[in-house]
Amino acid sequence: MRAHPEHVPRQGRARSGRRPSEPEPGERSDGRVAAIIPAAGAGRRMGGRTPKQFLRLTTAPVLLVTVGHFARHPAVGSIVVVAPAAHIDRVARLVRSLARRLPVTVVPGGPERQDSVRCGLAAVPEAADIVLVHDAVRPFVSPALITAVIDAARRHGAAICALPVRETVKRVVDGYVESTVDRSALWAVQTPQAFRAALLREAHDKARRDAFRGTDEAMLVERLGHPVRVVPGSEENVKLTTPGDLRRARTLRRRRW
Repeated sequence: MRAHPEHVPRQGRARSGRRPSEPEPGERSDGRVAAIIPAAGAGRRMGGRTPKQFLRLTTAPVLLVTVGHFARHPAVGSIVVVAPAAHIDRVARLVRSLARRLPVTVVPGGPERQDSVRCGLAAVPEAADIVLVHDAVRPFVSPALITAVIDAARRHGAAICALPVRETVKRVVDGYVESTVDRSALWAVQTPQAFRAALLREAHDKARRDAFRGTDEAMLVERLGHPVRVVPGSEENVKLTTPGDLRRARTLRRRRW
């Protein structure tokens, strides 16, 4: 099923253009948008003993910076952080200050990311009709990008953010180029992704019944035949995977603050 690109609005709409369910900037949501932050991974490619979500970006751990963006966003009414089972208490202490703003629940994750998101989905409040899923180690997500995927999910049921692939892509087999792939329709996907809650639950239920493993939530929704809308992502919305990513992120964080 083809995904459809959509523009990120530069500014919020005036009150006359807002739907009744959308808060004005600065207003707190009525709880109908929930965010799941899967943070149960070990981060082996980063090296070292400390999982990468607990490493520091200057003064604050990556996880706290990431969760903070959603805690401060006026549309988000609740957050579920999915943590490694061995670090539940640590994560609960870490996000305690944010829990003064809105409900923040910490739950243990599963063996794979998809399992962890399903664990998080089980803890999402019943009142939520839109669910966001965002990687714990993407600490530079912007409020505008969060708003864009929420708005697109409200209109279309499912939305992701992504960037067009700009470099030449080769299909390689056994170390040799087999062909050059047409990149004109290729997009590199980021998070947050947003979905109607019932749709995401249906997608996860089907994946579990079929013993299917996807690389993101949108892939599970695509299997239902539901279209997924695309909004432009951000070059800064990087995922921290390697020590080099972390060094660059710390530099960017210092420039911002």
